[in-house]
Amino acid sequence: MIETSAAQPDATTIVERKGLGHPDTLADHLAERLSRAYSLYTVQHFGAVLHHNFDKLALLGGASEVRYGGGKMTSPVRVLVNGRAAPLCGGEPIPVTEIVEAEVKAFFAERLPEVSDHLDIAFNITSNSSPGAVLTGDDVPDRTRWFSPRSIDDLRERRVRLSNDTSLGTGWAPENPFETFVRELVDHFSGQSDFTEAHPWCGSDVKLMGYWDGQRADVVLCVPQKSRHVASRAEYVHNTETVLAECRRLAGIRLPDVDADFRLNARDVPEKDELYLTYTGSSIESGDEGVVGRGNRVNGLITPLRPMNLEGASGKNPVYHVGKLYNIAALRLARRLHEATGEHAEVHLVSTTGQRLDQPWRVLVRLTAQDVEIDKVQALITEALEEFPALTDELIQDGIVLS
Repeated sequence: MIETSAAQPDATTIVERKGLGHPDTLADHLAERLSRAYSLYTVQHFGAVLHHNFDKLALLGGASEVRYGGGKMTSPVRVLVNGRAAPLCGGEPIPVTEIVEAEVKAFFAERLPEVSDHLDIAFNITSNSSPGAVLTGDDVPDRTRWFSPRSIDDLRERRVRLSNDTSLGTGWAPENPFETFVRELVDHFSGQSDFTEAHPWCGSDVKLMGYWDGQRADVVLCVPQKSRHVASRAEYVHNTETVLAECRRLAGIRLPDVDADFRLNARDVPEKDELYLTYTGSSIESGDEGVVGRGNRVNGLITPLRPMNLEGASGKNPVYHVGKLYNIAALRLARRLHEATGEHAEVHLVSTTGQRLDQPWRVLVRLTAQDVEIDKVQALITEALEEFPALTDELIQDGIVLS
């Protein structure tokens, strides 16, 4: 269904973004890294992506001691690797545990090096088939071979790609200036930037909640500091002023006509030394947990006033899991429709389990544009649905950032 002359989105915006060191972002990115590593291994060794999913991964926070000028981990971060993966193909074993362990250690070495030597990895990876393997005699149901294929010819998706679930993907475009600013500001403090290179005390577990009415912005921001780079309470307070000054500087550039107010680390009580001071730069060090699907959506934002899908896309199989593929496809299609019409576009792709991946049960497109060439819109939809094989390759080879 293609709707035109839809209502324009309200200027009122509530938007949240979790930074690279937030436990939920860590869980999302680690799950996706595991899926990609497993996929690359099976493609290289067998010529196809074997069945797997790591989208139920969870991180259980450790414990730490934090002191001005120092600190240490006192209890490890527990990595619960929940999921399924084919352990062999044609009788040849796949080193699933070794792949996962290597990727977990490499991930934390890159993202939170202070944690990399304080990990407890718990494996709960099964190879059980999905419901539907009904025994009717001595024959082995095809479904039981999904996670133990005799060869890649046992993979049904090599003949036709069917949706794994009844689910949906949602996308919209364009972002308003405030939503773009939120993404950029969080990445500025939580990722590699001139600011974080110049200020090694800046931790990566950044979180922002913002409100915008089109003229005024109100932002609540959390930016941790790393204790070994902060010698005193006074130094911590000085650093917070540095962060606030940087927020105002960037707002002046990105939102020049907006009256923006920033509140930083609102729970701090400096006189009691209750501060967002951490050893690692992330709350994962002190009991906080991270779970796949609780963080940013595929577009990198959490936007409750916009259409929003709650699927945990990260870690899902990149071949036929609609919770991943339909969300990416819907977002890309919405952006193309915005480019084509110059106005707002909203896309919903709804699957039915067991039906062709490229033939959704429902496609709903809403456009604010009035004069629309329906044939061109339909052509863009068809083009997006034909891209799933290429999208799978892109996810595996290029490592698309999903949040």
